[in-house]
Amino acid sequence: MKKGLILNNAYSTLKSSLNQSARLKDEFAKLGVQIDVKPNNFFPATIEDGNIKSKVCGYDFCIYLDKDKYISDMLEKSGLRLFNSHKAICDCDDKMVTSIRLANLGVKMPETIPGFLCYDPDAKIQTSALDYIEGELGYPVVVKTSYGSLGKGVFKADDRGGLYKIMEEVKCIPHLFQQFIKESSGTDLRVIAVGGKCVAAMKRTAENDFRSNIELGGKGEKFELSDDIKNLCKKVSEALGLDYCGIDILFGKDGPLVCEVNSNAFFGGIEGVTKANVAACYAEYIYGKIYLK
Repeated sequence: MKKGLILNNAYSTLKSSLNQSARLKDEFAKLGVQIDVKPNNFFPATIEDGNIKSKVCGYDFCIYLDKDKYISDMLEKSGLRLFNSHKAICDCDDKMVTSIRLANLGVKMPETIPGFLCYDPDAKIQTSALDYIEGELGYPVVVKTSYGSLGKGVFKADDRGGLYKIMEEVKCIPHLFQQFIKESSGTDLRVIAVGGKCVAAMKRTAENDFRSNIELGGKGEKFELSDDIKNLCKKVSEALGLDYCGIDILFGKDGPLVCEVNSNAFFGGIEGVTKANVAACYAEYIYGKIYLK
Protein backbone atom coordinates (compact mmCIF):
# COMPACT_ATOMS: atom_id res chain seq x y z
CA MET A 1 0.00 0.00 0.00
CA LYS A 2 1.24 3.48 -0.90
CA LYS A 3 1.18 5.52 2.28
CA GLY A 4 2.24 8.99 3.37
CA LEU A 5 2.10 11.14 6.48
CA ILE A 6 1.25 14.80 7.00
CA LEU A 7 2.62 16.26 10.22
CA ASN A 8 1.16 19.51 11.54
CA ASN A 9 2.26 21.74 14.40
CA ALA A 10 1.42 20.28 17.80
CA TYR A 11 -0.50 23.37 18.93
CA SER A 12 -1.98 24.74 15.71
CA THR A 13 -5.76 24.90 15.25
CA LEU A 14 -5.66 27.29 12.29
CA LYS A 15 -8.36 26.59 9.70
CA SER A 16 -5.83 27.35 6.97
CA SER A 17 -3.58 24.57 8.26
CA LEU A 18 -6.43 22.07 8.57
CA ASN A 19 -7.55 22.93 5.04
CA GLN A 20 -4.03 22.38 3.74
CA SER A 21 -3.94 18.85 5.12
CA ALA A 22 -7.48 17.96 4.02
CA ARG A 23 -6.93 19.17 0.46
CA LEU A 24 -3.68 17.27 0.11
CA LYS A 25 -5.22 14.10 1.57
CA ASP A 26 -8.07 14.28 -0.97
CA GLU A 27 -5.73 14.74 -3.92
CA PHE A 28 -3.46 11.89 -2.82
CA ALA A 29 -6.50 9.62 -2.52
CA LYS A 30 -7.14 10.20 -6.23
CA LEU A 31 -3.61 8.91 -6.84
CA GLY A 32 -4.16 5.80 -4.72
CA VAL A 33 -2.05 7.01 -1.79
CA GLN A 34 -3.36 6.77 1.76
CA ILE A 35 -2.49 9.80 3.87
CA ASP A 36 -2.52 9.95 7.65
CA VAL A 37 -2.78 13.44 9.13
CA LYS A 38 -1.34 13.89 12.62
CA PRO A 39 -0.37 16.75 14.90
CA ASN A 40 3.30 16.76 15.80
CA ASN A 41 2.52 16.06 19.47
CA PHE A 42 3.41 12.41 19.98
CA PHE A 43 7.18 12.92 20.21
CA PRO A 44 7.81 11.47 16.72
CA ALA A 45 11.54 11.08 17.37
CA THR A 46 13.78 10.98 20.42
CA ILE A 47 17.40 10.20 21.23
CA GLU A 48 17.90 7.01 23.23
CA ASP A 49 21.23 5.39 24.07
CA GLY A 50 22.90 7.93 21.81
CA ASN A 51 20.80 7.00 18.77
CA ILE A 52 17.77 8.54 17.08
CA LYS A 53 14.63 6.52 17.67
CA SER A 54 11.75 7.32 15.32
CA LYS A 55 8.13 6.44 15.99
CA VAL A 56 7.21 7.23 12.41
CA CYS A 57 7.21 3.89 10.59
CA GLY A 58 5.50 2.44 7.54
CA TYR A 59 5.36 5.67 5.54
CA ASP A 60 6.88 6.31 2.13
CA PHE A 61 7.20 10.04 2.79
CA CYS A 62 6.16 12.86 5.09
CA ILE A 63 4.78 16.28 4.19
CA TYR A 64 6.16 18.32 7.06
CA LEU A 65 3.78 21.24 7.64
CA ASP A 66 5.58 22.38 10.77
CA LYS A 67 8.70 24.40 11.56
CA ASP A 68 9.89 22.29 14.49
CA LYS A 69 13.47 21.90 13.30
CA TYR A 70 14.50 19.34 15.90
CA ILE A 71 11.87 16.80 14.86
CA SER A 72 12.43 17.38 11.14
CA ASP A 73 16.17 16.87 11.55
CA MET A 74 15.74 13.62 13.47
CA LEU A 75 13.08 12.23 11.14
CA GLU A 76 15.25 12.95 8.12
CA LYS A 77 18.28 11.37 9.78
CA SER A 78 16.14 8.28 10.47
CA GLY A 79 15.67 7.90 6.71
CA LEU A 80 12.23 9.44 6.15
CA ARG A 81 11.86 11.58 3.02
CA LEU A 82 10.47 14.98 3.98
CA PHE A 83 8.72 17.52 1.79
CA ASN A 84 10.23 20.11 2.25
CA SER A 85 13.63 19.00 3.46
CA HIS A 86 14.85 19.90 6.93
CA LYS A 87 17.44 22.36 5.57
CA ALA A 88 14.96 24.08 3.26
CA ILE A 89 12.49 24.56 6.12
CA CYS A 90 15.19 25.97 8.41
CA ASP A 91 16.54 28.34 5.75
CA CYS A 92 13.06 29.75 5.08
CA ASP A 93 11.97 29.91 8.70
CA ASP A 94 14.67 32.49 9.48
CA LYS A 95 14.10 35.55 7.28
CA MET A 96 17.68 36.73 7.61
CA VAL A 97 19.05 33.33 6.65
CA THR A 98 16.75 33.32 3.62
CA SER A 99 18.22 36.63 2.46
CA ILE A 100 21.76 35.35 3.01
CA ARG A 101 21.09 32.18 1.00
CA LEU A 102 19.72 34.22 -1.91
CA ALA A 103 22.50 36.82 -1.83
CA ASN A 104 25.15 36.86 -4.61
CA LEU A 105 22.85 34.87 -6.92
CA GLY A 106 21.44 37.75 -8.95
CA VAL A 107 18.20 37.78 -6.93
CA LYS A 108 17.12 41.37 -6.28
CA MET A 109 15.90 42.03 -2.72
CA PRO A 110 15.24 45.08 -0.55
CA GLU A 111 18.37 46.31 1.21
CA THR A 112 18.59 44.31 4.43
CA ILE A 113 20.60 44.80 7.63
CA PRO A 114 20.82 42.15 10.39
CA GLY A 115 19.99 43.32 13.88
CA PHE A 116 22.42 42.96 16.78
CA LEU A 117 21.87 39.93 18.99
CA CYS A 118 21.23 41.06 22.57
CA TYR A 119 21.05 38.89 25.68
CA ASP A 120 20.44 41.62 28.24
CA PRO A 121 16.94 43.19 28.42
CA ASP A 122 18.44 46.13 30.32
CA ALA A 123 20.99 46.93 27.61
CA LYS A 124 20.67 50.37 26.00
CA ILE A 125 19.89 50.81 22.32
CA GLN A 126 23.05 52.16 20.74
CA THR A 127 22.81 55.61 19.17
CA SER A 128 25.33 54.56 16.52
CA ALA A 129 22.97 51.77 15.43
CA LEU A 130 20.08 54.21 15.00
CA ASP A 131 22.37 56.56 13.03
CA TYR A 132 23.51 53.78 10.72
CA ILE A 133 20.06 52.33 10.01
CA GLU A 134 18.42 55.66 9.25
CA GLY A 135 21.43 56.71 7.19
CA GLU A 136 21.35 53.51 5.10
CA LEU A 137 17.62 52.88 4.81
CA GLY A 138 15.94 56.19 5.61
CA TYR A 139 12.31 56.37 6.72
CA PRO A 140 10.00 54.60 6.76
CA VAL A 141 12.04 51.52 7.62
CA VAL A 142 10.69 47.99 8.06
CA VAL A 143 11.72 45.98 11.11
CA LYS A 144 11.08 42.23 11.16
CA THR A 145 11.61 39.54 13.72
CA SER A 146 13.55 36.79 11.98
CA TYR A 147 10.89 34.21 12.83
CA GLY A 148 7.21 34.74 12.17
CA SER A 149 4.48 34.28 9.58
CA LEU A 150 1.06 35.62 8.60
CA GLY A 151 2.42 39.16 8.86
CA LYS A 152 3.25 38.84 12.55
CA GLY A 153 6.48 40.38 13.79
CA VAL A 154 6.63 42.91 10.94
CA PHE A 155 6.72 46.59 11.91
CA LYS A 156 7.19 49.94 10.20
CA ALA A 157 9.04 52.85 11.80
CA ASP A 158 8.25 56.29 10.37
CA ASP A 159 10.82 58.26 12.36
CA ARG A 160 13.70 57.92 14.81
CA GLY A 161 11.42 57.74 17.84
CA GLY A 162 9.38 54.94 16.29
CA LEU A 163 12.51 53.05 15.29
CA TYR A 164 13.93 53.34 18.80
CA LYS A 165 10.69 51.99 20.30
CA ILE A 166 10.59 48.99 17.96
CA MET A 167 14.28 48.24 18.49
CA GLU A 168 13.67 48.23 22.22
CA GLU A 169 10.84 45.71 21.75
CA VAL A 170 12.78 43.30 19.53
CA LYS A 171 16.35 43.70 20.80
CA CYS A 172 16.41 40.30 22.55
CA ILE A 173 14.81 38.55 19.56
CA PRO A 174 16.64 37.79 16.30
CA HIS A 175 15.57 40.55 13.90
CA LEU A 176 16.46 42.54 10.82
CA PHE A 177 15.95 45.95 9.24
CA GLN A 178 14.75 46.28 5.67
CA GLN A 179 14.32 48.98 3.08
CA PHE A 180 10.71 50.13 2.74
CA ILE A 181 9.56 49.83 -0.88
CA LYS A 182 7.05 52.65 -1.11
CA GLU A 183 5.88 51.68 -4.60
CA SER A 184 4.65 48.38 -3.14
CA SER A 185 3.18 49.62 0.15
CA GLY A 186 0.12 47.52 0.94
CA THR A 187 0.62 45.48 -2.23
CA ASP A 188 2.68 42.44 -3.12
CA LEU A 189 2.66 39.32 -5.23
CA ARG A 190 2.33 35.82 -3.77
CA VAL A 191 3.55 33.05 -6.06
CA ILE A 192 3.20 29.35 -5.27
CA ALA A 193 5.92 27.21 -6.81
CA VAL A 194 6.06 23.41 -6.91
CA GLY A 195 9.33 21.85 -8.00
CA GLY A 196 10.47 25.26 -9.20
CA LYS A 197 7.41 25.69 -11.43
CA CYS A 198 4.96 28.52 -10.75
CA VAL A 199 1.49 26.99 -10.37
CA ALA A 200 -0.51 29.95 -9.00
CA ALA A 201 -0.06 33.67 -8.44
CA MET A 202 -2.13 36.39 -6.86
CA LYS A 203 -1.68 40.07 -6.27
CA ARG A 204 -2.50 40.94 -2.65
CA THR A 205 -3.68 44.39 -1.66
CA ALA A 206 -4.50 45.89 1.74
CA GLU A 207 -6.36 49.18 2.14
CA ASN A 208 -5.22 50.17 5.63
CA ASP A 209 -1.96 48.31 6.23
CA PHE A 210 1.47 48.29 4.61
CA ARG A 211 1.35 44.49 4.99
CA SER A 212 -0.80 42.76 2.38
CA ASN A 213 -1.31 39.35 4.01
CA ILE A 214 -4.73 37.81 3.40
CA GLU A 215 -4.84 36.81 7.08
CA LEU A 216 -4.59 40.50 8.01
CA GLY A 217 -7.45 41.54 5.74
CA GLY A 218 -5.69 41.83 2.40
CA LYS A 219 -7.61 41.03 -0.79
CA GLY A 220 -6.31 38.80 -3.55
CA GLU A 221 -6.74 38.79 -7.31
CA LYS A 222 -5.37 36.49 -9.97
CA PHE A 223 -2.13 37.70 -11.54
CA GLU A 224 -0.53 36.66 -14.82
CA LEU A 225 3.21 36.18 -14.41
CA SER A 226 5.82 37.40 -16.84
CA ASP A 227 8.58 35.04 -17.94
CA ASP A 228 11.05 37.11 -15.91
CA ILE A 229 9.11 36.53 -12.67
CA LYS A 230 8.69 32.83 -13.48
CA ASN A 231 12.44 32.51 -13.97
CA LEU A 232 13.06 34.46 -10.75
CA CYS A 233 10.82 32.10 -8.76
CA LYS A 234 12.51 29.08 -10.27
CA LYS A 235 15.91 30.46 -9.26
CA VAL A 236 14.70 31.15 -5.71
CA SER A 237 13.14 27.69 -5.32
CA GLU A 238 16.22 25.91 -6.59
CA ALA A 239 18.63 28.02 -4.53
CA LEU A 240 16.76 27.11 -1.34
CA GLY A 241 16.17 23.47 -2.32
CA LEU A 242 12.40 23.80 -2.04
CA ASP A 243 9.91 21.27 -3.32
CA TYR A 244 7.06 23.63 -2.48
CA CYS A 245 6.98 27.28 -1.43
CA GLY A 246 5.24 30.60 -1.44
CA ILE A 247 7.39 33.46 -2.72
CA ASP A 248 6.44 37.03 -1.82
CA ILE A 249 7.52 39.63 -4.34
CA LEU A 250 7.39 43.41 -4.04
CA PHE A 251 6.81 45.75 -6.97
CA GLY A 252 9.92 47.96 -6.96
CA LYS A 253 10.39 50.97 -9.21
CA ASP A 254 13.13 49.11 -11.08
CA GLY A 255 11.46 45.70 -11.13
CA PRO A 256 10.42 42.86 -8.83
CA LEU A 257 12.11 42.34 -5.47
CA VAL A 258 11.99 39.10 -3.49
CA CYS A 259 10.74 39.93 -0.01
CA GLU A 260 10.23 36.58 1.74
CA VAL A 261 9.97 32.86 1.02
CA ASN A 262 7.62 30.59 2.99
CA SER A 263 8.29 26.85 2.88
CA ASN A 264 4.79 26.02 4.21
CA ALA A 265 2.70 28.73 2.56
CA PHE A 266 -1.04 28.21 2.93
CA PHE A 267 -2.71 27.71 -0.44
CA GLY A 268 -6.43 27.86 0.42
CA GLY A 269 -6.68 31.56 -0.36
CA ILE A 270 -4.78 31.42 -3.62
CA GLU A 271 -6.77 28.38 -4.80
CA GLY A 272 -9.98 30.30 -4.20
CA VAL A 273 -8.76 33.39 -6.05
CA THR A 274 -7.05 31.71 -9.01
CA LYS A 275 -9.02 28.43 -9.25
CA ALA A 276 -5.68 26.66 -9.58
CA ASN A 277 -5.50 23.22 -7.98
CA VAL A 278 -2.35 23.73 -5.96
CA ALA A 279 -2.98 20.64 -3.83
CA ALA A 280 -3.12 18.43 -6.92
CA CYS A 281 0.09 19.94 -8.31
CA TYR A 282 1.92 19.26 -5.05
CA ALA A 283 0.50 15.76 -4.64
CA GLU A 284 1.40 14.81 -8.23
CA TYR A 285 4.90 16.22 -7.78
CA ILE A 286 5.50 14.17 -4.63
CA TYR A 287 4.00 11.07 -6.26
CA GLY A 288 6.47 11.41 -9.11
CA LYS A 289 9.42 11.85 -6.77
CA ILE A 290 8.51 8.84 -4.59
CA TYR A 291 6.86 6.31 -6.89
CA LEU A 292 8.01 7.15 -10.44
CA LYS A 293 11.71 7.69 -9.82
